[in-house]
Amino acid sequence: MSAQTDMPPELVDSHCHLDFPDFDGSLPDIVARARAAGVRRMVTICTRPHAPGPVIAIAEDHDGVFFAAGQHPLSVGKEPPVTLDQLLALAEHPRMVAVGETGLDYHYTPETASAQAEGLRLHVEAARRSGLPLVIHARDADDDMARILTEEHRAGAFDCVMHCFSSGPGLARAALDLGFYLSMSGIVTFPKSQALRDIFAAAPLDRILVETDAPYLSPVPRRGKRNEPAHVAHTAAAGAALFGLDAAEFAAATTANFDRLFRRAATARPA
Repeated sequence: MSAQTDMPPELVDSHCHLDFPDFDGSLPDIVARARAAGVRRMVTICTRPHAPGPVIAIAEDHDGVFFAAGQHPLSVGKEPPVTLDQLLALAEHPRMVAVGETGLDYHYTPETASAQAEGLRLHVEAARRSGLPLVIHARDADDDMARILTEEHRAGAFDCVMHCFSSGPGLARAALDLGFYLSMSGIVTFPKSQALRDIFAAAPLDRILVETDAPYLSPVPRRGKRNEPAHVAHTAAAGAALFGLDAAEFAAATTANFDRLFRRAATARPA
């Protein structure tokens, strides 16, 4: 058997947080392990657009690593609101491939719901103007999320991925009806996640991405340990089983989906 045949299929970790303290001092090893596992590209997410320097530096220093920038809904009310001009200025960087993550989180911060919605709509406008896709975080806010995304899409089209999708079938259908993508995280490997697996299995294959959300949500068999981009291979294996595909087929499909959505990453030159 040739070495080429033995190589793992190419995957993309469409959402991770490589600037988090969990990876301090170990980033070169993290990236090397990802590549050894077939993860050739990663999108590291800047959740503090007022201080994007560390995330930008990571993307500039590592081939195959890109970044997105936005204000996380849990930061609303704790930090000054990001402005449209700030997001558009960041979007001029050639390694920035998406706007976000943004969204609604009523699980931890329902008291800032109104401000979260305002911030979400601002990020939508940044996505429209920049031409970059939007990265959405949604938790315990399915109805409001579906309504706002539908209203905004009618007002002007934009591309979008529902990151780490773990909401209900109603929000999944609303997102898919708008032409958006659902991103599969390690949650789909958890024993009690059958309802979520059913949602993904019913979705079109050409609307599925895979991610880690590292350092969080390690998939089985790494559950309970620090997550990292290499572990997206375990999530992809679960996804392949859901769609009745082998690992290479599922990897090729989700990589093609990534390239279709994250167009700047698909055409980027080496860092």
